[in-house]
Amino acid sequence: MSSAPSSTAARERDEQVASRSAYRAVIERLSKASVDKHWEPYRDIPWDDPEFHVDQTDPRWELPGVDRLGGHPWYLSRSPEVRARIGLWRVATAMKVGLQFENLLKRGLLNYAYRLPNGSPEFRYVYHETTEEAHHGMMFQEFVNRTGLPIRGMPGPLSVVAQVAPWIPLISTELFFVFVLGGEDPIDHVQRRLLKDGRVHHPLEETIMRIHIAEEARHISFARHYLRNRVPRMPAYRRLLLGIASPIILGVMARIMLAPPGPMIRRFRIPASVVAEVYLRNPAARQEIRDSVGKTRELCAEIGLINPLTRRVWQVMGIWEAAAPSAPR
Repeated sequence: MSSAPSSTAARERDEQVASRSAYRAVIERLSKASVDKHWEPYRDIPWDDPEFHVDQTDPRWELPGVDRLGGHPWYLSRSPEVRARIGLWRVATAMKVGLQFENLLKRGLLNYAYRLPNGSPEFRYVYHETTEEAHHGMMFQEFVNRTGLPIRGMPGPLSVVAQVAPWIPLISTELFFVFVLGGEDPIDHVQRRLLKDGRVHHPLEETIMRIHIAEEARHISFARHYLRNRVPRMPAYRRLLLGIASPIILGVMARIMLAPPGPMIRRFRIPASVVAEVYLRNPAARQEIRDSVGKTRELCAEIGLINPLTRRVWQVMGIWEAAAPSAPR
């Protein structure tokens, strides 16, 4: 490919994969798509084009309406330069957290692939996805470098705890792919909304988002089809355990991906009352968390992971939607 996608990529279609042949056909289709339609960060992004230069005071970095802080009186009372720097910090932190998540994801995928038998179609696809995630990590880090901001990403203690994630496939591959969706779906949800909000975006940010969305569509599709094929055939006790663990992982991951970065709050001295009002007590912010896992919640209902017991866990984690699919009785 010679340039980024020209429009927001459609999501991959869901298919019924109860039979091994149908499941294999989906994986082979995704592998072919990775060959036919992929991007490389140092070939397809014109980093040194003057239009792609990152200026911390560029007004295009100002927070959009989808970020609740962007409409708060405290934020609007800041100077245009400060508003731009806050917005850029938010974007750069999202990319840093994204590349850290994808680092864990790549290691987990390779642990999964290590045990696959000869002839497994999953092996080829997993290596395609690992390659694409490596490219994402490079373009995210290059963006962070060009901001000139001291971006850290995940909080230190959380980053230490997260190191267990690559080993989840050794315990349960199904749980690992729930973890995958927990990190990928919220970011995909937000980036698609951003590209449809009618604002003029910085061309570097927009190019990166379009590439990421286009390739993540395949990654999300593989995880969804893997779970759709495997979970219904799990023993009842394992399915129950997965049903309890899934909303915990999804709730935690959505908050990690969408939460305001602590260093940004401290750097710009955002009052605690503003943070609480915008992100903690705001019904719209809580709804955004629920919406970000909406498609995974529907999948979990479809494959039998939601019942009256596990639904309570979804509710406790704050990610159950009143209009969500009913749990089977």
